[in-house]
Amino acid sequence: MQNMTLGKFAAAALVATALTAPAFAADTIKLGVAGPHTGDLAPYGLPTKDAAEMVVADVNAKGGINGKQVELMIVDDQCKPEIATNVATKLVSEGVNIVIGHVCSGATKAAMGIYKGAKVIAISPSATNPPLTKSGEYPNFYRTIASDDDQGKLAAAFATGKLKAKKVAIIHDKGDYGKGFADFSKEAIEKDGTAKIVMYEGIQPGAMDYSAVIQKLRSEGADVLIFGGYHPEASKLLSLMGKKKIKVPFIGPDGIKGDGFLKIAGKDAEGVYATGPMDVSKFPMNVKAHDEYKAKNGKEPGTFFDQGYAATLAALNAVKVAGGTDYDALTKALKSSTIETTVGKIKFDAKGDAEGVGFSVYQVKSGAFAEVK
Repeated sequence: MQNMTLGKFAAAALVATALTAPAFAADTIKLGVAGPHTGDLAPYGLPTKDAAEMVVADVNAKGGINGKQVELMIVDDQCKPEIATNVATKLVSEGVNIVIGHVCSGATKAAMGIYKGAKVIAISPSATNPPLTKSGEYPNFYRTIASDDDQGKLAAAFATGKLKAKKVAIIHDKGDYGKGFADFSKEAIEKDGTAKIVMYEGIQPGAMDYSAVIQKLRSEGADVLIFGGYHPEASKLLSLMGKKKIKVPFIGPDGIKGDGFLKIAGKDAEGVYATGPMDVSKFPMNVKAHDEYKAKNGKEPGTFFDQGYAATLAALNAVKVAGGTDYDALTKALKSSTIETTVGKIKFDAKGDAEGVGFSVYQVKSGAFAEVK
């Protein structure tokens, strides 16, 4: 398995999915679900798959949408852009009508041009890179999560306000998501002027050793470290910081706010801060969805389950309102129809961002993330 090329691995994964997928009549609504379902970042993709399966099972049991059953087309991109282009091409070639995903910003960006050319709408539960909506380049892209400029500003304000930092170090993983979050944090701190950026460094994801960057962190005497990226790299940095006895607050984005980080980082995760989608656990539909998931699986759903559930509801509601899957009709429906979801009552603005969603700051306490009030 490890020696397979990316293309062969993607093809094998897709074949495996096809072999296990239920048979449907030709006249169905084809809903793609694209994200990491294997690999290090699977904890961010599997909850959206779970959510989509729950929503679709419920909809189909009630007769479907406009008299048609919904067919799920689940594909694994491992959050890798090169695989994302393969699976997007496959979804389009098989006649997908609308896509839930992708999950990681880099993979999403890689796939969006393919969907745009085919006039296929994609709704991501988690791709927070601002240009995906704000550049105007992808009019077929929507998301049920706020963007990194909001997240970066919140991290910066928390560092300089709540934590009273005067010297801030920023490390990122050089990716669309991680560097984007780092850049917006840096910009907000510089604009505020109460703290100084003493370090701004990129690291290579998957590298075995980050000792040099940790040594620089020590020498710069930072009060706070802001990290842009995902949990595998965050866990390595925290482990090295612990070994070097560097005790400064660590703030990451929603790319570390999940069970994957807690499991890998272990005791090093305690006290870590992360920005993440605001607490929506009191919304009635959220309570219902979580209760149903726990009854079936015996545990709470994972990161981005709420946003994935909302994205699936929004997609199918748009199909219902539009009376079908025509691209222009779906576009109009998404931007004009308000729907009750697991993240609250939402509709999408002119650029594709969900109105009413936002971020909060969380901290790991006794092995779990708790919202900082």
